[in-house]
Amino acid sequence: MPNDFTATSSQQGQSAQPAVSVHNLTKSFGDNVALDQVGLSIDSGEMVALVGASGSGKSTLLRAVNGLQIADQGRVEIFGTSLQTDGKLHSNVRRLRSRIGFIFQQFNLVNRLSVLENVLIGSLSEMSALRAGLRLFSQEEKAQALAALERVGILNQAYKRAAFLSGGQQQRVAIARCLMQGAQIILADEPIASLDPESARKVMQLLTDLSREQGLTVITCLHQVQMVRHYFSRSIALRDGAVHFDGLTHDLNDERLNHIYGAAAEELVLSGHAEAIA
Repeated sequence: MPNDFTATSSQQGQSAQPAVSVHNLTKSFGDNVALDQVGLSIDSGEMVALVGASGSGKSTLLRAVNGLQIADQGRVEIFGTSLQTDGKLHSNVRRLRSRIGFIFQQFNLVNRLSVLENVLIGSLSEMSALRAGLRLFSQEEKAQALAALERVGILNQAYKRAAFLSGGQQQRVAIARCLMQGAQIILADEPIASLDPESARKVMQLLTDLSREQGLTVITCLHQVQMVRHYFSRSIALRDGAVHFDGLTHDLNDERLNHIYGAAAEELVLSGHAEAIA
């Protein structure tokens, strides 16, 4: 069993279509407008940061991309196929979600299970209900999960309970689970917010390497502008649920951040992990 995860021909063949297309996406929670006619397109293999102060709508947008959040209006397409339209998930949503890995701020692991079992969970969508319910994994699946753990650098932790790992290690387990899933798109919602600076750097470098090596599309919500500037060439800045900037991160300078966010720009410029990338 190979111990590396390279893009398959089917993954590479998706380049003709954007990995993610969002058209006029709108979502409100009562009187609060979380998304306001958001539109964007992200190509296969791109690494894109969604930037914004608290309440800007970036997490709601990320969750709408894989249907965890159903929008009121608008459309989300994955590789040219509709995932949701005007408040309704399409019948192919399960198939599309199998191509999208999601990394949560709080890791979303099953602490009582081993690291290996948590990674194997990534293969459940391809298993029968009986095998999934009984967690009957084949030797080939176990070998693939071990290879994923080796790729993210924690193979030696495979048989420990997930609860015993550090935050940085747990986040790498979550990434390995995405690899096991065969995800072509990785959505990461504040993946380093709970980590110390060195662990944050390792997680961001791992995501960068996977995007470059395998052509994975990585879309990450971050509010640490220093990290965005170090790891992402493209940024999308949201405020009050609307896109106020979509372009080269180089152009998202302090002056532009101040223009978009006013006093709230300090939350972005001064927060988190600068020492990790010094």
